[in-house]
This record gives sequence, structure tokens and C-alpha cells, in this order.
Amino acid sequence: MASAPDPARTKGAARIKEAARTKGAARRNGTARIKGALRSPVTFSVVAGLVIGALFLVGTGADPFAAYGAVVTGSLGADGIGSTLTTGTSVLGMALALAIPLRAGLINLGGDGQMVLGGIAATVTGLYSPLPAPLTVVAALLAGVLAGAAYAALAALCENRFGVPLLVSSLLLSYPATSLASYLVRYPLKEPGSSLPQTRRLPEGVALPAFGTSTVTAGLVLVVLAAGAYWFADRRTAVGYEIRMTGLNARFAAYAGVERKGLTLRLVSASGALAGLVGAIGVLSFPYRFLDGSLTAPGYTWTGLTAALLAAAAPLGTVVAAFFFAVLQVGGLSMERTTEVPRELTQVLQAIVIVFLAARLRFPRLRRRKPQDPQEPAAHEPDDPAPTAKEPASQGEFA
Repeated sequence: MASAPDPARTKGAARIKEAARTKGAARRNGTARIKGALRSPVTFSVVAGLVIGALFLVGTGADPFAAYGAVVTGSLGADGIGSTLTTGTSVLGMALALAIPLRAGLINLGGDGQMVLGGIAATVTGLYSPLPAPLTVVAALLAGVLAGAAYAALAALCENRFGVPLLVSSLLLSYPATSLASYLVRYPLKEPGSSLPQTRRLPEGVALPAFGTSTVTAGLVLVVLAAGAYWFADRRTAVGYEIRMTGLNARFAAYAGVERKGLTLRLVSASGALAGLVGAIGVLSFPYRFLDGSLTAPGYTWTGLTAALLAAAAPLGTVVAAFFFAVLQVGGLSMERTTEVPRELTQVLQAIVIVFLAARLRFPRLRRRKPQDPQEPAAHEPDDPAPTAKEPASQGEFA
């Protein structure tokens, strides 16, 4: 006579099967993610840019392997990683600042003006604050954030109240901001006896803590925390969902109850706040003063916009793209010194990557259709309802 099955053994076998099924699903999901990343337009654009850059180098008689090797060693080696992280702090900060409104389909081109006003506000606070040095640093950072947010909100109000497109209003408002900062540095705030357009050095102790003897400061930590907050808001909050839906289809989001004007004001203000924070970090780091043109000359705004566009404003993708462009920017100088290849090649690489990305997004690869059997009826008759439209995938999405 057969004995009854042991309940404990049966439950154990069920648990083992469930664990194996879960592990297999996770493995398949991870493999699918890797394949999707390799097939994404971003990967194609970066690889195409590197290949065309190598062809340019070969055409000029240079060794592409030596040039690219100089870029990598000059930016990620022991002597260059500090400069890369320092540059990456500003590039990542501006990339995040411009990615926040871009996620909702809004383009803020006033990053230079908002960053410069944040820097000048932090400078004035640092020079004239009666508070102790640590509190003065905090006050300077807050002053930079508030100045950038307030000036960005002005551009949003121009769109909401007067119908001026944000792209135009933010860009035009950037010029008076940079001119005002230049005037203040050259006249009222100019360092006495100096031939350079710069302010006095900030008082002793009014500076962001640095890591060892490098130029990397706690500003990098602040920017990374801002990136983490952006990722959390984008992926784990209802506001982030509203922002993504507005970027995908503004009419659908408005029909669902998303108030466009209020969202524009909040996003652009947050964008300006981050840009002002970058300006304040630049002033509170070496050389610990506001120098006219020091924040705008490196082109952090346009590099950050390029990184945000490359990543489709995705949080994790923006971080990776910003680091990639910081490597190109710092490594280009090393390449020029080592191989005598002009550093402008790295700017050409950035442009090629964006051009290929735009081409892939505008002209997607056509799918091959199976030949239809003449005996079969048409897939969709005139009386049939239209096929259901799928939500468009975010091209270049890293996370």
C-alpha cells in the first residue's frame, strides 16, 4: 500500500521550484536589459562617433589608438582623475539642471545667466556675511540656489503670462544676467589694485571642504545628492510620473488633469536652483572668488544640455553622459599635449554623437514585414477599429 506524500517535503519542493523560477526570470530580465542597452540609439551614436573620429585622425596622419589612449589616461589616470571629477561636478550639475525641465519637454537655455547670478549671490554673501565661516558657507549656497531659482522663474512667468516660449525667454534673459555680473565684478565688487576683473578672495574658512590635496570639493557630493533626489522623484513619486507623461504627450497629460503652467513654473525654478547651486559651488571652490567669465567660458551649460539630450533626460543616463563628456573635455587637453592632436576633436566627437542620435530618433529603423498570403484577408479592414497605439519608448533611456 503506497504511503501518503510528506507535506513538508512537498512544500520544500514547491519553494525550490519557485526560487528557481524567480532566479531564471531575473536572469532573463538582466539579459534583456543588457541587449537593450547594446542595441539602443545611444550606444550606436557613441560608437559611430568614435569610429568617425578615428577616421578623421587617420586622415590627418595621427594614430587613433594613441589619441584615444591619451584621452583615457589623461582623464582617468592618477594625474587626471581629480580634474575630471572637478569638471564633472559642474557638467553634471548643469546637466541635471537642464534635464529636469527637459523631462517634461521644456528647454531651459538660460543656464549661464542662472549659474552666474548664483555665483555672484554666493560671492556677496561670502564677503559680507557676519556669520561664522561654516554658517556663511551654508548661507552662500542657499543664496546661490535662491538667486538661480528666482531668475529662472522669471523666464517661466514670461511663458505663462505673456506667451513667450520658454526657449526664447530663458535664452534672452541670460544675457542681462551675465552682463550685470560682469559690471559688478569690474566696478563695485572689483578687488582693489588688481588688473583682473575679479572680486576679493573670500574670507578664510569660507570655502567648501576639499578631499585631500585635490581640487575636488564637497560640491561633488551635493551634486550627486541632487542626482539621487532627481532619480527618486522621477521613479518613485506621482510628480515624476506626471513629468514623464507631459514629456511624452502634453495634451494627454493636460486632459488627465496636469496643470501645465504650474508644472512649468516648478520645473524651471528647480532647474534654475540647480544652476545657481553650480555657480555657488564654483565660487566656494578654488580660486575662492568670482572671476568674470570663469563660469561661462568652459561651456558647462551647453555640455550639460548635450548630456541631457543624449540621455533623454533620464536620471541615471544623465549622470553617465555627463561623466562621459567630462572625460572628453579633460582628456582632450591631455591628447593635445601628448599627441599634438587638437583638443577640438573632442568637441567634434560630441557633435557627431548628437547628430547620429538625432538621426536615429528621427529616422527609426524600418521593420521588415512578412509577405502576406494573397488568400488571407487584409489585416485591417476599413470597418475594423484602428490598432491600439503603444506608448512611445523613451529613446536613450538608461534608467
